[in-house]
Amino acid sequence: MTKNAHFIGLEQMYLIAPINAFYQPSISVTLGEAEISLAFESKYCHTAGAVHGSVYFHLLDSAAFFAANSLERDFFVLTTSFTTYLTRPVSEGAMRAVGKVVNQTKSQFIVEAIAYNAEDKEIARGSGIFVRGKTRLSDVLGYSI
Repeated sequence: MTKNAHFIGLEQMYLIAPINAFYQPSISVTLGEAEISLAFESKYCHTAGAVHGSVYFHLLDSAAFFAANSLERDFFVLTTSFTTYLTRPVSEGAMRAVGKVVNQTKSQFIVEAIAYNAEDKEIARGSGIFVRGKTRLSDVLGYSI
């Protein structure tokens, strides 16, 4: 079965983003869902040796964003709000976040995301509201279908 060209375009767009030269994540996008994975590196840690909260946010927001954008084929979506809850520290092993659209209207997407450690224990969760922006996906670096 061939993967949807829109999903491939979104995955390419994410991987080419300048921020991901730092994170070097992997991504998988399907209809209404996205998964972002990241290998642990000490450069993600605060001085107490655990992963900094900004990394949790990046995983959760990215997974939620791409879940939303999987349902929007023409425009780049924008995060208008995102609430993050850190539930467990991480100081080794891979991390992954799964985002799922839980509600969609004409003007917004509500998305929930949960992050897990290498043992599949929850490490964080969040929810956000995303809206269609004015930038066409066809004009975004890396997105091509």
